[in-house]
Amino acid sequence: RKRKSVRGCITDAALSVLALVIIKKGDGEIAGLTDTTRPRRLGVKRATKIRKLFNLTKEDDVRSYVIKRKITREGKSDRVKAPCIQRLVTPQRLQRKRHMVSAKRQRSVRNADLLDTYKLMLAKLAKEKAEAKAAAHERRRTSSLRASRSSESK
Repeated sequence: RKRKSVRGCITDAALSVLALVIIKKGDGEIAGLTDTTRPRRLGVKRATKIRKLFNLTKEDDVRSYVIKRKITREGKSDRVKAPCIQRLVTPQRLQRKRHMVSAKRQRSVRNADLLDTYKLMLAKLAKEKAEAKAAAHERRRTSSLRASRSSESK
């Protein structure tokens, strides 16, 4: 990991490396730093950043604007390397998205159906419980009436 120097730090000869950015260039050249220009080794990889770099619209094909590097090797043919474009909207990705959305919709419909059946089952159980309670109460009431009548007749 490249250790960045922090603003306000005290720097001295004990530090082996400092990560700096040149903000303003003076009159003279610094040997090995400002006298040569080196191109960036890697180009942009993300689709939106390629669009921004080349001022492309959404209709333009980003794949034809990728920055490629030619690699020459001794005794072998030249080779071209290019990064794989990230966040590229392809038909496959759109299909996956459609599938995920439809699966989500089906899941919600299925859960709603299950909830309805569960509520019906709960209502049925509650009704049965209430009926059983009422029947037990009625049995107790009639038996106590019978007992009281029999005690009166004696």
